[in-house]
Amino acid sequence: GMPEKWVILRHALKPALLPVISYLGPAAATILTGSVVIEPPPEQVAEARRRAEEDARRLEEARSRAAAPAVTTDGVAIEVAANIGSVEDARAAVEAGADGVGLLRTEFLYLNRTTPPSEEEQEETYRQIAEALGGRPLVLRTLDVGGDKPLPFLPRPPEQNPFLGVRGLRLGLAEPELLMSQVRAALRVAATHPVRIMFPMVSVLSEWEQVRTMVGEAAEQIGGLPDGLQIGVMVEVPSLALAADRFAAVVDFFSIGTNDLTQYTLAAERGNPELANLADALHPSVLSLIDRTCRAAAEHGRWVGVCGEAAGDPLAVPILVGLGVTELSMSPVAIAQVKDVVRRIDASDARRLAASALEMTSAEAVRRAASRYLAG
Repeated sequence: GMPEKWVILRHALKPALLPVISYLGPAAATILTGSVVIEPPPEQVAEARRRAEEDARRLEEARSRAAAPAVTTDGVAIEVAANIGSVEDARAAVEAGADGVGLLRTEFLYLNRTTPPSEEEQEETYRQIAEALGGRPLVLRTLDVGGDKPLPFLPRPPEQNPFLGVRGLRLGLAEPELLMSQVRAALRVAATHPVRIMFPMVSVLSEWEQVRTMVGEAAEQIGGLPDGLQIGVMVEVPSLALAADRFAAVVDFFSIGTNDLTQYTLAAERGNPELANLADALHPSVLSLIDRTCRAAAEHGRWVGVCGEAAGDPLAVPILVGLGVTELSMSPVAIAQVKDVVRRIDASDARRLAASALEMTSAEAVRRAASRYLAG
């Protein structure tokens, strides 16, 4: 019994669901505003069907080309990689067309057990993953637990605010033998495979200096640093992004964890449904930290990847590419679509889009601009 023919339902979709809910073709704007039309006229139904068929065709085409490289229309190559957490995941990632692994979550080796994994077990697992990737790069993140993810064999005092507590690298530095054992296992595999190591939750330069020393010691214990080994940091804490120029002089790469970076920049816990609207990685304040990181990296010839949820969000792709990100790592299901989006982007247009996004005042405005660009 509604008099209006049009009903608009406003809804906050978690950005991660967007690629799953619908593949963004020409219908992008309709999907993103989430409009529902009551008693649509027949021509509108026909148009919607045509769009749905177009989207389905595009998705099919994207899947058929998933393994091919993703290069923008003006020749900028973007590495589209997978976030994984097991040997099976590594095989699935290759099947899905991944150019490599941008985030190996090593926690799976540590959770649900009463003793830590041996160095041999770790090495064996990392080696199987590297072999499954057949020469594609593997970025291994050291243990990222603590805070909201405690370890049964490492009893720690309860923390009032675990997200601001001893998590990520802070825990690794507090338990150096745990971290050293992991680094040695990774270095042994890096001697024969393209393994890169990255450290989570780095906040200040002195932590990086401690880690560098530890990597050096671990390398000495196993007979030297593998040739061409890259070690880098995750950009999750605003203090690191704000000091990106200092870090860029000494790290080999940056990988931006947009979920945590967003949570810490906006002081909005990422799991809180009431804050889903606020905790958006495309907020200009978050983009400004990504921009700062990319500029510092470019000045020192380092590469920047993104391994948070934003990497798999089609609307974020042109913005991230425009800011200078050259590696996007995501859930394997998103790879075909993201490669398709990259192939539709002109990097110099994307740079203009990103520059205008930095001047905007809300994540919604950025999403609308990206949506118009992709529909363009």
